Amino acid sequence: MIAELGHFALVLSLGVALFQMIVPMIGAARDRAPWMESARPAAMAQFGLLGIAFAALTVAFVTSDFSVALVYENSHSAKPMIYKVSGVWGNHEGSMLLWVLILALFGAAAAVFGDNLPPRLRARVLSVQASIGSAFIAFILFTSNPFLRLDVPPFDGRDLNPLLQDPGLAFHPPFLYLGYVGLSMSFSFAVAALIEGRVDAAWARWVRPWTLAAWMFLTVGIALGSWWAYYELGWGGFWFWDPVENASFMPWLLAGALLHSAVVVEKRETMKAWTILLAIMAFGLSLTGTFIVRSGVLTSVHSFATDPARGVFILGILAVFVGGALTLFAARAGAMTTRTVFSPVSREGALLLNNLLLAVAAFVVFVGTLWPLVAEFAAGRKLSVGPPFFEKAFTPFMIVLAIALPIGTILPWKRGRMGRAVATLRPALVLAVAVAAAVFAVSTGKSALAVVGAALGAWLVAGSAVDLWTRAGGTPARLGRLPGADWGRALAHAGLGITFIGVSLLMAWQVEDIRVANIGDRMRIADYDVTLQAVDEVEGPNYTATIATMLVERGGRQVAVLHPEKRVYPVQAMPTTEAAITSGVFRDIYLVIGDPQKGGGWAVRSYVKPFAAWIWSGCAMMALGGLASLTDRRYRVAATARRGVARAVPAE
Repeated sequence: MIAELGHFALVLSLGVALFQMIVPMIGAARDRAPWMESARPAAMAQFGLLGIAFAALTVAFVTSDFSVALVYENSHSAKPMIYKVSGVWGNHEGSMLLWVLILALFGAAAAVFGDNLPPRLRARVLSVQASIGSAFIAFILFTSNPFLRLDVPPFDGRDLNPLLQDPGLAFHPPFLYLGYVGLSMSFSFAVAALIEGRVDAAWARWVRPWTLAAWMFLTVGIALGSWWAYYELGWGGFWFWDPVENASFMPWLLAGALLHSAVVVEKRETMKAWTILLAIMAFGLSLTGTFIVRSGVLTSVHSFATDPARGVFILGILAVFVGGALTLFAARAGAMTTRTVFSPVSREGALLLNNLLLAVAAFVVFVGTLWPLVAEFAAGRKLSVGPPFFEKAFTPFMIVLAIALPIGTILPWKRGRMGRAVATLRPALVLAVAVAAAVFAVSTGKSALAVVGAALGAWLVAGSAVDLWTRAGGTPARLGRLPGADWGRALAHAGLGITFIGVSLLMAWQVEDIRVANIGDRMRIADYDVTLQAVDEVEGPNYTATIATMLVERGGRQVAVLHPEKRVYPVQAMPTTEAAITSGVFRDIYLVIGDPQKGGGWAVRSYVKPFAAWIWSGCAMMALGGLASLTDRRYRVAATARRGVARAVPAE
């Protein structure tokens, strides 16, 4: 009965979404206030109905109702409760239901907090948002219904993919979807502005909080996925340029560009057309990611589905929304011209460079991700584009971006002087050079990666500190009174610098040891001695595990006792690797136990990974910067929108 209630609520939500898509849009065109106002209760009703549907599916998973086909395919009665809950979105159908629930959540939030939006703009934004919801709810109902019943309920389920039975993967998808789907609000604002033919400072101020929230959630989601790959897959890596990793990375890059370009629209009312285009393409790449994950066109450990019919449906949605928005953009482009003039050496010029670098970097990732598909379709050749391509093609743009960011934050609007900006940043430059020299002194001299990466990271961190100090007028007491946006920008840029340092030093200085070890064997890796003390077989709640006990010492002193595992989940007959890691500020010790060998002993992999924690600390700092910016009252929708509306004029 619960499943039928969820299905009925899902069907009703489609009807409400269609109403919200049509009636407010007509009301805005004909200036009918009641019709426009109907968008708000409709948005909240749609969210409520989808909430009921999602709650019903969650109940089915928690109670192990194996008469529901989706529960049978993705759950098991012996599975821990946290994975019964995360199993709701650990599959294609449930994850799509979460997708539309978050989409409706953003629409409902715009309805609740959009009091100061002009009625026409608010109605059109909510109407466009509902059109996206209608398409995806229809997709779920016609191709991916999560509430299908089995005629004969089995006694137990087939269990969740063991790779997904992990805390990191329990929280990774919701955050990622909050980012993916959050960009739909930027898209809806862009399309609504194109329909009205007006983009101004007030519009930029309204769209920035939604984009900022989406970028922040994407940052957290990507970081969680990277962290999971680091410790769960047992390869010791944090980023593999996997197609699905790239699918989330591309909209993150364009969302960053959109945030910076919206500042230019807000402050100087220029780059309007470019900002609208970024909003369209950022959400377009989110839809592209959805297509990649669910169509089966590219192979990935992250893929949810391999059904071509579903892929064609999503491809149709992508073509309609992105193609329609780009067509509207082409028709309205002439209405978004501007006569504002600025010097290349100015804040506007620096932000334009920032945008170009991020956009080209996203394009490089896009080409590398989809090129194997294009080559196979056009020439019948199977190609593989791996990390070497991405690292060589992508890295130069990030180096230039890192150099330019601190300078751009110091430059004034309209016209600046490069010499003055560099002089202001002299302390940051001195620190960057000192860090480069220190890293070079302890490096092997075989690679410049450590030196360049550490210097750029120090430049970004110190540049952010100089930016804050300059804005505070060199007075410590004024630092606490700086706007949240200033602190947010500094934290985000500094977080990027810390991530730069972590990535470069880990890749350059990592030490690896792979061997067959017997109990009692001592292995030397870098400055550490690792002893395999015991290997035991243990029964878990829904798996069996081979658990090693390994003593880590340095200079005769115990550092840690670690317990790497090799698990086998009997229901799916699938093994997983559970690395054991002891983390420190400056290094991780990372141990993996493998399969028993024919001649005796076990395969053991040991790593010393310098500065690994800095990668995710930097990501956390970037997300914290986004949160700090959201606390700035100037960038909240309700703060100064009314004053912005009063002085807004149509773009010429």
